[in-house]
Amino acid sequence: MVEYEPETTAYPARMLSDLSLRIRSQGALNNVIKTKLRKYSKSVLIVTSLLIFGAIAACGGGDTEGDSSEILIDGSSTVFPISQAVAEEFRKDRPDVQIPVGISGTGGGFKRFVTGEIDIADASRPIRDSEREEATNNGIGFTEFVVAYDGISVVVNPANDFVSCLTSEELKRIWETGSTIDNWNQVRDGFPDKRLRLYGPDTDSGTFDYFTAEINDEEDASRSDYTASSDDNVLVQGVSGDQGALGYFGFAYYTENAGILKVIAIDDGAGCVEPSVGTINDDSYSPLSRPMFIYVNNTSLQRPEVREFIEYYLNNAGELAEEVGYVGLSNAEYQAQLEGLN
Repeated sequence: MVEYEPETTAYPARMLSDLSLRIRSQGALNNVIKTKLRKYSKSVLIVTSLLIFGAIAACGGGDTEGDSSEILIDGSSTVFPISQAVAEEFRKDRPDVQIPVGISGTGGGFKRFVTGEIDIADASRPIRDSEREEATNNGIGFTEFVVAYDGISVVVNPANDFVSCLTSEELKRIWETGSTIDNWNQVRDGFPDKRLRLYGPDTDSGTFDYFTAEINDEEDASRSDYTASSDDNVLVQGVSGDQGALGYFGFAYYTENAGILKVIAIDDGAGCVEPSVGTINDDSYSPLSRPMFIYVNNTSLQRPEVREFIEYYLNNAGELAEEVGYVGLSNAEYQAQLEGLN
């Protein structure tokens, strides 16, 4: 847990060291997790969330005074399955608390968060200095929590029988700014003459930010001639319906749709490694393993229902993260963040 207040100019070091922090030797995480997302009706949930957000926009949110039985969450579509699962479980005991969860992307969520419009931002990357500065200028203090780990999954259509592994360098040549590769035979000698079409997150996505930083060596540096969406389910549908497709998104969306997608191993210099609970856990799925975050407005955190929700989130994130296809932290790491609330 890392807390930021608007009056501070020197921000404290992360409690969980750095972004390469990973979980090791946790017996519970050696079990095979369920590879299907909980059978939530995503389409209904997402549409309902968006309608609720639209209605609320006219009367504010976040740190404004008003209906204290509502907790507003928006941001990463990658973190969405965890926050949605936590919200649904929490509301079984607290049905009086409404918790709409939006999916405007990490960047879109931060835009709302730093102005105090929402209580919690889901994020698949850390907050940027420019976003933290804007929050400070707006008098918004906040606390950062790491809730799970993900492995960005590179996928193709299951009819693709010629590629099972790509190197980081091959991915860079495909996705870098200015790339004109549009045929699989341009990727590697021996690949067939087959049209290559690309699918990926839009530029407001934290997954886009992380992938471009790790693969293209510069955050936000990417070719733009690809099918982009903030909704990972749209990308799943695109790749599964296009035999020449290549795409990327969060691990949970691959595991949920493993029957209609083919995941590609990545060779970053140490051999081909596929994303899995084990390889994300031990960081051998490199360089696309990463932490996932929630950011909580400190003013909102003073409200009893928000504090109760965050405590519930950290007490249950490990189990629920695994149920929806991600990798939980160790119990000790969740507890360390809980202790920081007291």
